[in-house]
Amino acid sequence: MVNCCDLVSEKNEPVPLKSISVELQVRDHVASVSSCLQYVNEEERPLEAVFVFPLPADAAVCHFSARIGEQEIVAEVQDKQSARDQYDDAVSSGQQAFLLEESEESSDVFKLSVGCLSPGQKASITIVYIIELSVQADDALRFCLPAVLNPRYTPAVSAAGVPEVSSASVIPYTLSLSVEVRSSDRISKLESSCPLDPLEFLDAQHTHATVNLTAGHRFDKDVELFLYYENSHQPSAVVEAGASAAPSGSLMGDPALMISLYPEFPADVMSSLASRGEFIFVVDRSGSMDCKMHHGNDAQMRIESARDTLLLLLKSLPMGCYFNIYGFGSHFESFFPQSVVYSEDTMEEALKRVKSMSADMGGTEILQPLKHIYSQPCYPDHPRQLFIFTDGEVWNTKEVLDLVKRHVYSHRCFSFGIGEGASTALITGMAREGSGHAQFITGTDRMQPKVMQSLRFALQPAVDNISVDWTVPEGVKVDMLSSSINTLFQGQRALIYAQIKGQSSGKKEGAVTVKYKLKDQPVTNQLQFTLQPTEDTGLTIHRLAARSVIRSLELEERAEGADAENVRKRIVELSVQAGVSSAHTAFIGINKDHNQTVKGPLLQRRVPVARMVVQRARPMALQMDFDSTMHYSMASSNSMIESDDESDQKAEPLKDPVLQLVSLQKATGCWELNASLAAVFGKTEDEVTNQKTAQVDGSVWATVLALIWLYAFKSDQQVEWQFVAMKAASWVRSQKPDSLSQCVCDGNALLGCQVTEDMLGI
Repeated sequence: MVNCCDLVSEKNEPVPLKSISVELQVRDHVASVSSCLQYVNEEERPLEAVFVFPLPADAAVCHFSARIGEQEIVAEVQDKQSARDQYDDAVSSGQQAFLLEESEESSDVFKLSVGCLSPGQKASITIVYIIELSVQADDALRFCLPAVLNPRYTPAVSAAGVPEVSSASVIPYTLSLSVEVRSSDRISKLESSCPLDPLEFLDAQHTHATVNLTAGHRFDKDVELFLYYENSHQPSAVVEAGASAAPSGSLMGDPALMISLYPEFPADVMSSLASRGEFIFVVDRSGSMDCKMHHGNDAQMRIESARDTLLLLLKSLPMGCYFNIYGFGSHFESFFPQSVVYSEDTMEEALKRVKSMSADMGGTEILQPLKHIYSQPCYPDHPRQLFIFTDGEVWNTKEVLDLVKRHVYSHRCFSFGIGEGASTALITGMAREGSGHAQFITGTDRMQPKVMQSLRFALQPAVDNISVDWTVPEGVKVDMLSSSINTLFQGQRALIYAQIKGQSSGKKEGAVTVKYKLKDQPVTNQLQFTLQPTEDTGLTIHRLAARSVIRSLELEERAEGADAENVRKRIVELSVQAGVSSAHTAFIGINKDHNQTVKGPLLQRRVPVARMVVQRARPMALQMDFDSTMHYSMASSNSMIESDDESDQKAEPLKDPVLQLVSLQKATGCWELNASLAAVFGKTEDEVTNQKTAQVDGSVWATVLALIWLYAFKSDQQVEWQFVAMKAASWVRSQKPDSLSQCVCDGNALLGCQVTEDMLGI
């Protein structure tokens, strides 16, 4: 009999999880997250509660405990199969047991099992994890508490996948969140995608602050926090003492070191962006891309935002590069059989096709298009840059990451997670293994600014010959724990973990030197640090370092020719020693002091998580099992060039004035003088033509006007149109027009603004 209570699942079953309370402690750019989950069995029979939920892929889960009444059971990390066997034995014999395990397919999905709760019994489950906060384009540090776990698309031909997810569009449990920030740097502000109480500073220096999530929040969307420091690009080093109980010489017994570097490249090198490259844009066209970007009334559909972004990207590419666009779902297709030279003709062909792109390709199967791309030969002197746009709902994350890693020396991969529920393991993993950069577009974020920042990274000169050298006193040795650094980007943080071995009786100072070449120019960045451990940080650095080593070993285990069994053994040993989760271990806790075993048949209840609801007429979007006959089609160049009149008629006019202007630009960078351009300025074609400087060509006049309009009225969106403007300015300079100063003056008069030639870059 179902209890008459408000907390029920979609099947009208009581939900045993009532609330989640989260305490977030931030120290500089590292966060410790403690989540307390309150369970109550309101049914008349004993039950087992199963909760499959998301965590950030880079999190190191380091504590799991349960409190029942006055009794606390602290779980241990053990080999996963052994932990499962113990859990099953305990539950089947009526004992209370608790199991927390990471999905073997994706490191951002966990399964929590709470076994044998007696009728009326309460249990409080605590999970603690630590994570490095990622740096955003505006230098904010981002923390995301994921709530949405979208079902991962699994082809019918495969039986594997992440654990079965119970989901709901309305979540019956609540969330409370308290945040404490301590920093060596002054805190500027803290923003969130959810309502917050006012930020309260606890010291005069503004280095210690607290804030709470406004009461009553339903945990139905991701909670994002953006933390701003005054000097966010300050390099730092933290030395942490080892655990006294751990053996000397082990990772947990020796001091651990975390280095944070923010490489600053020479200005003269950065002023000239690359004009060569092969740019391949891979766009998710599965049914889930027909969801809205956020919950607001004015939200675009994900596929619409992707179309607008492709327009901006195509207009921003340098002349003479190569490009191609792939769409994928349960099959894939490309605009051209192979990448083509960027020109006015090829750009227009691609734009025509972009306008008709829909989320109509079924499931999310990204592996096959990537295999096809990697099978294509690279163009000499044109570095391959891969841009992948997806809502990240795939089942075979680790197989995808292994493929990207195998081809790391032939390309860079820039990945974009669209909407809530995108797999952090997939998005961050592809960028990490592909020596690129990851971005997440959630809430009311615009896709275009984040994508254009990544394009700037892609156009930066490639950094090569990266080396890390240590200068330490005699008797001391530093062993790198992090994987070797394959890529560096201007202003982006590079993290290094290391183990300090030995001791020095004298000098207590060390230094790390990172050397690399940028356009054949040698660059050196150095940071001094003390070997003395800082105040007690609770083995945070050690556990993050262990997590980094474990992730590297998991990749090594799956590599071709690896001694998988030996590597697996090393993973389990390090995971148990450090007390952090891995794909091969699990946290297990059993209430061995529970005197009375639970009698009677055991109910199982799955706790729902939030999911995105796809609202479409086409039934394909709601299907999770597709036809087992998978096909992968390549459209011929002829079929891609032909226009579909019906789809052209359906294409909506661009609403954003910037995108309207950009859509009119030619591949060379210029604009033509016509009525469409005049309409963007709010003028008629005659008004614009009559004010043209006599000695100036119509295209030069139109291009100068476009530049003036962008700098005068759309400066807040400059990150989106920066490359469009650079192409335009370069084209104007190449024309060497007479009376350019008068042209700018006349343009200012027509548009009612004051912009200088220097500002326009012409």
